[in-house]
Amino acid sequence: MTEISLLFVRKFVNSSLLTAFPASISKISAHFSFAPVSCKGLILLLCLLSPIGQSLADEVYQKPRDFIKEVFAGVSPLSHTLWVTKDRRQTVEEILGERPRSLRVRFWEYGARSAWILDATGKDHPITAGIVVNQGKIERVKILIFRESRGWEVRHAFFTDQFIDAKITKEHVLTKDIDGISGATLSVRAVTAMARLALYYSNEIKKQL
Repeated sequence: MTEISLLFVRKFVNSSLLTAFPASISKISAHFSFAPVSCKGLILLLCLLSPIGQSLADEVYQKPRDFIKEVFAGVSPLSHTLWVTKDRRQTVEEILGERPRSLRVRFWEYGARSAWILDATGKDHPITAGIVVNQGKIERVKILIFRESRGWEVRHAFFTDQFIDAKITKEHVLTKDIDGISGATLSVRAVTAMARLALYYSNEIKKQL
């Protein structure tokens, strides 16, 4: 029974969960050897485990602090805070399609360049991107952490490079068309929203000068 149970676990639970909880899987298998369960019970157990597995399936392509160091190589950028005030909140919600996760946004600035670490929900989980704005235009977009089960293609340069030199209109729309990716519609939408948001925030900090 132990081998059969372990086979089912490895078949249905994603590899990230196996990696994260090898000890737990062993305990489950050991448990089944002494207390055999029905197929329905095993499937129910796997259904309960699956959401946990997805939440642990974060793909960290680059740590946010390493992204900031790379962007401002050789200099020590100043860290600032932009508050999502009541006046800004409606615009932020319109751009993101969801409520802002925090009323305080941290950014780094040196000269005419500013760097933003932003989150936006793809389908179920937030995608974290690093975005650099230079003189009102996108200089760089990089996916730092991806937590969704699909749509990871947005991490590639063939997609993120489309944002380079994009600006934002008064209606907070990008001045460049961004081609989508089949099967990654929600992730494309989230990254596009973050690009628009970084440009909006960049314009907002200029108003404070």
